[in-house]
Amino acid sequence: MRRPAAPRRADAVPPPIRLSDEEIAWVRSMVIYEDDELLALNKPSGLSSQGGRGQVHTLDELLFAFAKPGKARPRLIHRLDRDTSGVILTAKTKPAASALGKAMMARRFGKTYLAVVAPGAPEPKEGLIDKAMRREEVGREAYMRICAPDAEGAETAESRYRTLSVGTSAALVELSPRTGRMHQLRVHMASIGRPIAGDVRYGGALSLGGLACSRLMLHAAALDVPRADGARLRITAPPPADMSAFCAGLGLITPDL
Repeated sequence: MRRPAAPRRADAVPPPIRLSDEEIAWVRSMVIYEDDELLALNKPSGLSSQGGRGQVHTLDELLFAFAKPGKARPRLIHRLDRDTSGVILTAKTKPAASALGKAMMARRFGKTYLAVVAPGAPEPKEGLIDKAMRREEVGREAYMRICAPDAEGAETAESRYRTLSVGTSAALVELSPRTGRMHQLRVHMASIGRPIAGDVRYGGALSLGGLACSRLMLHAAALDVPRADGARLRITAPPPADMSAFCAGLGLITPDL
């Protein structure tokens, strides 16, 4: 009779994921910043951060490409939605992961996103969206819905927005979440009548100005990171080629990061 396996220690190194040479080269090509403690990547749209469905490896698993023999892989400090591209931060050491995790919980990070919204610029063109939301599930899918602040399950949520460029059928906006709720920016922009292009779940357009929108046009453009010495590190990632081309086709000017 086989004896049951002994429980794994919480700090034990998980068994490595076998990656192909192509996968290793791919995830290494995403690196935009690295030092002794941090590793930042420019995640492409379509890659799940963790727990993805129907794909061979998530970004969390691909991080084994950076693990040294017998050592843990870098740890994700936060996540991005599967279809959101841009800056995502990992910690290479356990102390760095702990410190950054606490800073993230204390809202000491600064996050800047770029998004294409329709049908034009928000009114007013700049402002703060302060609307509570709660999680709801329909079948296997999870959604966030705007709700009353005192509703059961309500979570506070604040997002600042600023219009950067306006075209005939869309606008490019800068978004800065003050809280970190699931789908927060997507739900907040939809709540003011300006859903993000390509966001099927929350009413985003699938074509604008005769151009097909094949994915969510939301990009994590910059992350402002607090360091242990009191300094701050700003990590930026330019919009991917498909988003830049989409903006250009709509007459929208993307900022120089």
